[in-house]
Amino acid sequence: MSRPAVHAHPHPAGGGERKSPVRALMPHGIVLAGAAAATALVAVVDPNQPGHYPTCPFLAMTGYYCPGCGAMRLVNALAHGHVGTAFGFNPLLFLLLPVLGYLYVRWTVLSVRGRPMWSALFRPVAVYSFVGVVAVYWVVRNLPFAHALAP
Repeated sequence: MSRPAVHAHPHPAGGGERKSPVRALMPHGIVLAGAAAATALVAVVDPNQPGHYPTCPFLAMTGYYCPGCGAMRLVNALAHGHVGTAFGFNPLLFLLLPVLGYLYVRWTVLSVRGRPMWSALFRPVAVYSFVGVVAVYWVVRNLPFAHALAP
């Protein structure tokens, strides 16, 4: 009597087979293409001209700036090489752009290596600190003495 042959499981421990590099980077390409298309649109269709884009709903309803107010004008200014002007539209977002770039590059590198996205910036203390900074920025940019933070 012969025993049936035992075949090794083709998938690595942990389940699922490893994606091809092209397939693994598909979401990254979609995000990059979306960001490039949005930047190109905002670069061509000036948000400083009224009527091109809808007004911020929070600003329209309350008369106060939200943390994102000025973001499209920031992108427009950066697209045209006006770095100082871009900083003035939304200083917090301006300072976060290198962090967002770092997270994108980290996500891409880890995906190529077949590893899930992770960063110390995703730990609860960092996330709660970020939410706190955004909340303080939201309030302070609407106070009379902080007009420099208004877009």
